[in-house]
Amino acid sequence: MLPETLILQAVPGIPMVEPGDDLCALLTNALAQAELSLQDGDVLVLAQKIVSKAEGRYAYLNEVEPGPEAIELARNCDKDPRHMEVLLGESHSVLRQRPGVVIVEHKLGYVHANAGIDRSNIASADDNPRLLLLPEDPDASAQNLREALQKKTGARLNIIINDSAGRAWRNGTLGFAIGTAGFEAVENRIGEQDLFGRALEVTEVAVADELAAAASFLMGQGNEAIPLVLIRGAKLRPSDAGSAALIRDREKDMFR
Repeated sequence: MLPETLILQAVPGIPMVEPGDDLCALLTNALAQAELSLQDGDVLVLAQKIVSKAEGRYAYLNEVEPGPEAIELARNCDKDPRHMEVLLGESHSVLRQRPGVVIVEHKLGYVHANAGIDRSNIASADDNPRLLLLPEDPDASAQNLREALQKKTGARLNIIINDSAGRAWRNGTLGFAIGTAGFEAVENRIGEQDLFGRALEVTEVAVADELAAAASFLMGQGNEAIPLVLIRGAKLRPSDAGSAALIRDREKDMFR
């Protein structure tokens, strides 16, 4: 059943996250400062950056020795060879390349620009710049955080870790889910009826991506410093399956 009302609340007050920080404590402190208490069924959407930062997912360029493939890729794409070496280490394969952009199949399965590696909003020493990588296992990160928050608050929760990406057929970036916990990331509605009684034949709803995109609109893409959004009112189907269903099989992907 679809919700009749959906409430999204940006949660301010998250400090700059450092490796080893307790995200559960940071989030609950921010929620308390905003006078928000969690309820059963709530969804917390976290920006990938704060998860990666807490997990210490940094690569330091001065510690990277680029190989021949990275050097060639850097030449073709006008990139730092050390950066390309890190990118290759995070990827199964390079799918497309042009100056300024490399599209890869990430080792986690996503098709992603620059393997999700980021330098924006990241403090870095001039003599040893660093890159921020995606979490090692975003679904596990989401599940661990869900368990910690549920233990602390007593509420039954759902977690989304979101990131930003472009799409092969549209301009602009939007939020999408890279890790989920607590609910079905894709709801299969095949066999249900439309308004005229016809059976739906191909309809699958990327619920996690829709919620991730809505939260991303509140988070912003620049210096807004809002990495946490509370969503209330979503009627989700419980599941422990994580986000794997969001990734289209290669043999069904017309863009690869």
